[in-house]
Amino acid sequence: MNIQQYIELDKELLLKWNGSDSIFWDGFMRVTTSTSIWIPVAIILLYVIIKNNKIKESLLIISMLALAITLADQIASGICKPYFQRFRPTQDPEIMYLVDVVNGYRAGKYGFISSHAANSFAVAIFISLLIKSKSLSIVLFLWASLNAFSRIYLGVHYPGDILFGTLVGLSSGAFAYLTYCLIRNKYFKHARFISNQYTSSGYLIDDIKAIHTTIILTFFAIIIIGLFKTQSI
Repeated sequence: MNIQQYIELDKELLLKWNGSDSIFWDGFMRVTTSTSIWIPVAIILLYVIIKNNKIKESLLIISMLALAITLADQIASGICKPYFQRFRPTQDPEIMYLVDVVNGYRAGKYGFISSHAANSFAVAIFISLLIKSKSLSIVLFLWASLNAFSRIYLGVHYPGDILFGTLVGLSSGAFAYLTYCLIRNKYFKHARFISNQYTSSGYLIDDIKAIHTTIILTFFAIIIIGLFKTQSI
């Protein structure tokens, strides 16, 4: 299969997965893709990191998390988008009028690769490796996957944009975590916890539950806000 066949397959999958006849899902996906709706989750994550680590190590962790996001975002938006200059589906003259657009949302001109996918998966892999909670890891990767899929649903990214954005995000997050481990092992003592009250990396299980609760409440907020947004779609 040559590159042109891959491109055509990418377009076929986009048109198959983009949009729906559901006003509810239009509103839900439009809110899901918004960065601001996830601010409470970001705040509780930072709180849990600070609560479960000494201040210097907390600052290191937050710096490495910022590094993961910055790497993912700059590779996606600073390098790939201007270099490849691949139109988003909603901006592509060949198919832009075949794409289901929600509430007039078309995003910017170029879409390869997806910053949303890169940033989301960078966070998911970094926090999963850091906290080492199976349940939290599942929730984080489901969140990242939904966030990424919302971009296809809204027609602003091809599946290929999402796939390569995911790979960049995972690589950026893993690189930042490995960098954190190198610095931590050199400058900080880090005991392994064996307790049903803590994860193996020393995070309170109750704090992990607080993150779960915040994510669940955020999804309820998305549903409610999405229902109101359907009035204007």
